Amino acid sequence: MAEYVYPAVFHPNSDNSFTITYPDLPGCISEGKSLGNAMYMAQASLTQWIEYLTDKKQPIPSASDMKSIALSPEEFASLIRADIKDGRAVKRTVSIPKWMDDKVTESGLSLSRVLQEALKEKLNIG
Repeated sequence: MAEYVYPAVFHPNSDNSFTITYPDLPGCISEGKSLGNAMYMAQASLTQWIEYLTDKKQPIPSASDMKSIALSPEEFASLIRADIKDGRAVKRTVSIPKWMDDKVTESGLSLSRVLQEALKEKLNIG
């Protein structure tokens, strides 16, 4: 898992919502209906932006120092973290009893999918 931390600028709007921009990631913009929602949306948009750059094999810009960000009096900046998971499939050799493999085949289940679902449940991940 790769971790990225970028400063985000929060622009308050007249309806108490916030527009979020990233000085280092032109075009990465989001909005939140409240401050809590804006913090959530900031992380989601950063994660999606970095995943997009990674998928397209584009360079990921360096993050600016918070002290270098110019803000208007009503704006504030906050550091936002994105954890990027490598979703590529890997091949692993697993051993299961023959009778269990026969049952999987008979039922039409995908052994890979069942294994992934079981691991997610066991690891408490979404």
